[in-house]
Amino acid sequence: MSLMTTLVLVAAGLVGATGLILGVFLGVASEKFKVEVDETEAKIRAALPGNNCGACGFPGCDGCAKAMALGEAPVTQCPVGGSPVAEKIAQILGAGEVSMDQEKKVAHVHCQGSCSKTKQIASYTGIADCNDLAVVPGGTEKSCPYSCCGYGSCVKVCAFDAIHVVDGVAIVDKEKCTACGACIKACPKALISFVPYKKKHIVSCKNLLKGKAVKDSCSIGCIACGICEKNCPFDAIHVLNDLAVMNEKCTDCGICAQKCPTSAITGKRVKKVEPKEAVQEKKEEAKEAPVSAG
Repeated sequence: MSLMTTLVLVAAGLVGATGLILGVFLGVASEKFKVEVDETEAKIRAALPGNNCGACGFPGCDGCAKAMALGEAPVTQCPVGGSPVAEKIAQILGAGEVSMDQEKKVAHVHCQGSCSKTKQIASYTGIADCNDLAVVPGGTEKSCPYSCCGYGSCVKVCAFDAIHVVDGVAIVDKEKCTACGACIKACPKALISFVPYKKKHIVSCKNLLKGKAVKDSCSIGCIACGICEKNCPFDAIHVLNDLAVMNEKCTDCGICAQKCPTSAITGKRVKKVEPKEAVQEKKEEAKEAPVSAG
């Protein structure tokens, strides 16, 4: 046998022996350090939508599934899946009937400053993203410094096609919205918040300028005139820091929306407004009534 042949055989033997040793080592290590899979957790994970949006309060669906399996989170923890997913998980856990106590909420953009309602005072030529526009001097192309940038950072992060920029302002399709909260985190102007799905009247403005300055910057902004507050029968809206703010006493009667001189309060206007005396009487009754902590 030649020297070359011997060397080849020795090299092949060494490679084979090394492979065998490594194989045995990896086999032992996989058994020693293997992670036990919780079958219940796996079933819950399979039942979840898989969006990993974080709306449940956990880093993703894996974390949510683990918390549910351990009993650290209710079966209704996933707002995206809603009642159908909650019922599936309840069956997996043997939890019985599911009660969706929480009122459904959707995202709402508190701005109506479209291109036709505000003036364009600058021209932005950078990256088409609201977060990039927000850090340049002025923070917007529009005359209202609190207006929607209109470059769709919220649109880019929405996994449900529930928000779009129309005429320079982001608008939410509440039928598609799952309340994942991605758009809220993405908005650099903090213009988006959760509101009850059934809420009919909303202060759709975040302009904190003074009255005349608001009029000069946006024709549909809140001018903090207080007319809504004076006419509300339920003490449900007040002007705070130059902006009308609703509270939990609101009954969606629509009087504030009808009385608002700039239409900053969105929603269907009521046709009938109670006499001023009746309004004042109800305001007094509302002030005397205890307010629930929830």
